[in-house]
Amino acid sequence: MRSATRFRTRNLLAAGAMALVLAGCQSLDTISSDIKPSDNPVTVDTVGRGDKLAEIARQQHPRILATYGGEYRDPKLERMVAKVVGGLTLDPDNPNQTYRITILNSPNVNAFALPGGYLYITRGLLALANDSSELAAVVAHEMGHVTANHGVQRQQREANEILAARVVSDVLEGDADAKAALLRGKLSLAQFSRNQELEADAIGIRAIGRAGYDPFAAARFLQSMASYADFRSVSGASDASLDFLASHPAAPKRIELALGHARNFGIPGTGNRDRDWLLAGIDGMLFGDAPQEGYVRGQDFLHPGLGVAFSVPPGFVIDNSATAVTAAGPGDVAVRFDGVAIARSTSLTDYLRSGWIAGLDPNSIQASTINGTEAAMARASADGWQFDITVFRAGGQVYRLLTAAPQGSAALDPTARSVTGSFRLLSQAEKAALKPLRIRVKTVGQGETVATLAAQMKGVDRKEQLFRLINALSDTASLRPGDKVKIITDQ
Repeated sequence: MRSATRFRTRNLLAAGAMALVLAGCQSLDTISSDIKPSDNPVTVDTVGRGDKLAEIARQQHPRILATYGGEYRDPKLERMVAKVVGGLTLDPDNPNQTYRITILNSPNVNAFALPGGYLYITRGLLALANDSSELAAVVAHEMGHVTANHGVQRQQREANEILAARVVSDVLEGDADAKAALLRGKLSLAQFSRNQELEADAIGIRAIGRAGYDPFAAARFLQSMASYADFRSVSGASDASLDFLASHPAAPKRIELALGHARNFGIPGTGNRDRDWLLAGIDGMLFGDAPQEGYVRGQDFLHPGLGVAFSVPPGFVIDNSATAVTAAGPGDVAVRFDGVAIARSTSLTDYLRSGWIAGLDPNSIQASTINGTEAAMARASADGWQFDITVFRAGGQVYRLLTAAPQGSAALDPTARSVTGSFRLLSQAEKAALKPLRIRVKTVGQGETVATLAAQMKGVDRKEQLFRLINALSDTASLRPGDKVKIITDQ
């Protein structure tokens, strides 16, 4: 969630009530003799104005940055990516193609390409990679889309943006700003076809094999991404619609085909992995929420910039993406948190009556004080759903907590009272103590195990399972002294 001066309204994720369409395949950022360094966040402005493909990319670039949290700047990380990708630009299949690459400040695991050689990769994908060949496989796949001219074919049949938020739209009937944010401004990128994705896989694996990288890395990383997607489908850690696998063919078939392409280069173990170089590059990189979006810590959402916090009941999972702070729980119950700017002279009860709530029960409106903060609350119902709406005024900002449950559900009142009763202002000490999570690379010491290292991780749930996922360790794999591993911590 953004700071108060750039506050964005959030989506309410009620099961069966939202249908969000995803963007297509994704990519990354680097430098070499053929790659323009990401020294200027708006690199597209340097593109030739007469280039039709570049014009398409130029128009999409600001929307990509807005959707994925902007550009992630880290010279050490960019140098790592530059070395990994540099050799791939010497592909004899397309020696004249140049690329402009951006690392996106998003925890989602994604990479994609635009016409004209624009490649994007998220820091979330970089955090999941375990060696340079895996990163090279993703980048080569995206380059494959460019060299096969898939972007032009996709542009010709580009689908209109599908923006559906029926339940919340019903409740926020008259609030144009809220509706605009709820509908999210999705990227107008139609998905690549299944055959195009598989063609890009084949091109990419051939490219990394010729460049000397391990050709089996593609299959290996596809499995890592699929396992991580399964992990997050339970944890709800972030918006799956912005992830690589959301718009690609099913992982098992892709993995099988990728292994077949890799065998053309030899047996497993063929090629360079260069694990140490990648780990050195991502050491210290942000993991999860960016500071300006606030932090999710278990059942708590805390935003030091806004100075506010609230909690959700056990069994609920908070999703804090660039466009939404929501929580989903048992029985299709959901919570949404956002903020609006209203005149100081407007009372909170008058604001509730001002027409932005469809199905409002005017007799339910009442003023209150919650944890020392001015508040007002009301009830509404619409389209088979019932809502509890509580608004707070704090620090010149008005915040809204909406709880939704299916009509007739007995869970609405206890959930709403629990969430709204937890809303509070953070102390200066609390704000100062909050730190972002980062990837830290550690060398395994004598006597250290998966369990002891996972226990050192902070700010995440299911620590041992996540530790194995980010280090691509099987359920039975053990560690040896001297191994290098990734942990997640706020240190």
